[in-house]
Amino acid sequence: MSIVINTPNGQIGRPLSLRLLEAGRSLTVISRTADKVADLVKRGAKLVEGSTDDAAVLDRALAGAESLFWLTPPAHRPDFIAWAEETARTAAKAVKKHGVKRVVVLSSVGAQHGHGTGPVGALLAVEEAFKAVCPDVTILRPGFFMENFLRDLGTVAKTGSLFMPMPRDKRVPMVAVADIAAKSAQVLLDAGWKGHRYVGIQGPAHVAYGELESIFTEALGRPIRYVQVGMDDVRKGMSGAGMPAWMVDMFAEMYGAVIDGRMDPAEPRTPETTTPTSLAQWAREVLKPALEKAAAAAA
Repeated sequence: MSIVINTPNGQIGRPLSLRLLEAGRSLTVISRTADKVADLVKRGAKLVEGSTDDAAVLDRALAGAESLFWLTPPAHRPDFIAWAEETARTAAKAVKKHGVKRVVVLSSVGAQHGHGTGPVGALLAVEEAFKAVCPDVTILRPGFFMENFLRDLGTVAKTGSLFMPMPRDKRVPMVAVADIAAKSAQVLLDAGWKGHRYVGIQGPAHVAYGELESIFTEALGRPIRYVQVGMDDVRKGMSGAGMPAWMVDMFAEMYGAVIDGRMDPAEPRTPETTTPTSLAQWAREVLKPALEKAAAAAA
């Protein structure tokens, strides 16, 4: 019986798929484009071609499946919240129909508050959809993705600064996507857990935004400033970068939720929630090469 992954091409789904194949597990992947998963198919994965929001595609993929790993794709449409919730409910119907025994849902910190947290606002309904149909569901709630800082490459390269609306003393869990994939694989390969449970994925420490200056300065070998800006400036920056108005509104709402504490983790930090990659290590191994590549391309 196979494990089904609905997002095998993303920065979490791809390394997770490879880990499961390396562990010798039967894997089914859903992809709209066969070429993007050709390497996984070559390694033994079964492809169900089509969209993850297509009921017929989900029906084919989950027939005979033992487990499902469900990751809600990033916001890509104005009706994202409604779309993400309805897509999860469609998948949950297929889970129930085919008697899928276990579901692992990648959610987020802040999901416990539901709507009003930007794109995270869809995830409580996603969690509840699978809990309603499956007795064994693990909800993974990772913190702030370190990879999100890659969006700031151009600004850092030009100005040596990070411009964000969060107060300097605001502390959040920051986690590398490689560690999220590793934790996801660990949960999927562990046959021992039962019931409905929530597991945080929180990196090695909560990091204050003001601490980004010293961490990135040392890791990147160049002075980096953290500059707190107002929400109006954040909105102007996102609009200036070409974001559509609906996406600007969605991310502004999420930043507001971070500031007022609604994106704080519901799960306490424990050895189980703590993952190994520090922000400094990630900055040296991922951010610095990406910054150097961007600088070279601009030269």
